[in-house]
Amino acid sequence: MTEEAREEKAPSEFDNPWKEALEGYFESFAAFFFPAIHAEIDWGAGHVFLDKELEKVVRDADVGRRYADKLVKVRLRDGRGAWILVHVEIQGYRDADFPKRMFVYHYRILDRYNTEVASLAVLADDEAGYRPGPYRTGRWGCELEFRFPVVKVLDYERDWEALERDPSPFAVVVMAHLKARSVKGGDERVRWKLRIARLLYERGYERKDVLELFRFVDWLLALPKELDELFWRELARMEEEKKMPYVTSVERLGREKGFREGMQQGMQQGMQQGMQQGMQQGMRQGMRTGSLEEAREMVLEAVGARFGVVPEDVASRVKEIQARETLRSLLRQAIARETLEDFRKALDEA
Repeated sequence: MTEEAREEKAPSEFDNPWKEALEGYFESFAAFFFPAIHAEIDWGAGHVFLDKELEKVVRDADVGRRYADKLVKVRLRDGRGAWILVHVEIQGYRDADFPKRMFVYHYRILDRYNTEVASLAVLADDEAGYRPGPYRTGRWGCELEFRFPVVKVLDYERDWEALERDPSPFAVVVMAHLKARSVKGGDERVRWKLRIARLLYERGYERKDVLELFRFVDWLLALPKELDELFWRELARMEEEKKMPYVTSVERLGREKGFREGMQQGMQQGMQQGMQQGMQQGMRQGMRTGSLEEAREMVLEAVGARFGVVPEDVASRVKEIQARETLRSLLRQAIARETLEDFRKALDEA
């Protein structure tokens, strides 16, 4: 198969879930895939995503289609408090130009910001033999070799039991990704989806993390309608057994169902129209009759469904709001605003 053909077959349905997982759980991502690097970062100082800046840097780089990428500003724990940039590439298919792309992005970021850059690669394809090496070029004694750390998601499948024992949220991300690529349909896909969902409850995650990670699992391990109904019945039974009605309580209120239907309709008819139709029935009624805590949860769930992620600063600010009318207004803004930055402006005004 030619490289062009492989690029056409690149599984774009994995792009947004990976980007969401990176933004929502970047610290867990670093600890899971690059523990030595994680140990050198001052996580207490926070980190900043520079997605728009990355777009400006690489938009005219003619080095192939990207799968998912992030540029993150972090502070080091070296006593000097230095900030560096971490560039992450998630590569989902074989590409002969991948090492060159890593180099091109690296030097463009370095040239633009004149600060230290660390480039990291995660191979999320399903070809065991695909292991790109460093980028090398040279002539007449003028030579360049660019190396970068690489991890292969497929390697984690060798010890599935270790994955299931690992408490990291990114272990869930990896399990969902592996099964989404290897189990294409039928009852086996339902069984694996339920098994991974069960782990969310057994690991003692907070409710918000169960909901966020479940949304990732639900997105990747999508099911046809008849199997989806079977899955939700089994999930409800499991939640009742564990006395943790996190996900299905949202479903019963019409919220999560509205999100899923809205997102499906949105892909076909426009995200905003689909989400408005999906959320009107359950969420507005819940906003009128539920507690303040439930009202805040509705706003955050709307933000997550609309923009794909709930940043920590947005979550903390919403949780401080004491006025139901303000929350009701923010719910409308979460549905109507085009971008997360637009919603942040609405939050500032509120």
